[in-house]
Amino acid sequence: MPQPAYLPPDYFLVDELLSEEHRIIRQAVRDWINRSIKPNIEKWAQNNEFPWHIMRELGELGALGPYIPQEYGGAGLDQISYGIIMTELERGDSSIRSSASVQSSLVMYPIFAFGSEEQKQKYLPKLASGEMVGCFGLTEPNHGSDPGGIETRIKDAGDHYLLNGAKMWITNSGIADIAVVWAKDEGGVVRGLIVSRHSEGYSAPAIKDKWSLRASNTGELVFDNVKVPKENILPGVKGLKGPLSCLNSARYGIAWGAIGAAMDCYYAALKYAKERQQFGKPIASFQLQQKKLAEMLTEITKAQLLAWRLGVLKNENRATPAQISMAKRNNVKLSLIHI
Repeated sequence: MPQPAYLPPDYFLVDELLSEEHRIIRQAVRDWINRSIKPNIEKWAQNNEFPWHIMRELGELGALGPYIPQEYGGAGLDQISYGIIMTELERGDSSIRSSASVQSSLVMYPIFAFGSEEQKQKYLPKLASGEMVGCFGLTEPNHGSDPGGIETRIKDAGDHYLLNGAKMWITNSGIADIAVVWAKDEGGVVRGLIVSRHSEGYSAPAIKDKWSLRASNTGELVFDNVKVPKENILPGVKGLKGPLSCLNSARYGIAWGAIGAAMDCYYAALKYAKERQQFGKPIASFQLQQKKLAEMLTEITKAQLLAWRLGVLKNENRATPAQISMAKRNNVKLSLIHI
């Protein structure tokens, strides 16, 4: 018997706030999730396996760095489109959204925003297509929420820098061709560097047996006197503004993505409540179940409206870090607690 088509909740007609292009993009990503992710994700999660081949497929969809201009290989879409894509990817699995978020917000964004023209031309088209995969090196074993305390260092060695240190909990580390790494120079100033995985002294030990995000590739980055050419430093930023602006972009995507996880949970709960029979009728007919479903739907609707307004502000370059953090906090809490 064919399964009914996925029908996401839209209690306040948020679809009317979206453009026709937004809806076309959403349907394309939704169809791909249904075809390529949903039938396989449970197996990948059970096996703690990231389906690395999907990066090329994400590239073909235009889901990697979708807001990057077309001249650099991106799709040239707006920020609401990016959010919609993240929503649909997270409906498939948080691990899939996480990998796409890292590629888009933490690797492509800093190269686009702070890189030289040569760096943009060299890396962005390959990252957008999925031919090249990137990761983001900020969090360290001793410094997670305190990025100002990072211990990774670069030392000027003439025509190159020597990079030493370690990063922890790095998404895509085991499959990444390059890492955007944040380290302090000899003056204690945080700088961003593009580091090749083929560099001598570069290693990416895997983190195994995770209890969540099991289909995500997660590991460490270890740098032992890694030679980084000086042309690989990001010239357009110094200090914590660089990595923190990347995190703003990532948090924005997560604020949208979490809605996808919540929608999928609501859809599954509603479907089950209609099918499950107790006392001769579906459990959806009992007020206790109706109350739970109504609460879920209310929270999803609030999250949808919050994300849409944030997307409008982001398109106008008016979204503040505090607004982005509020949306992420609320929408992730929705997915973790209310659902």
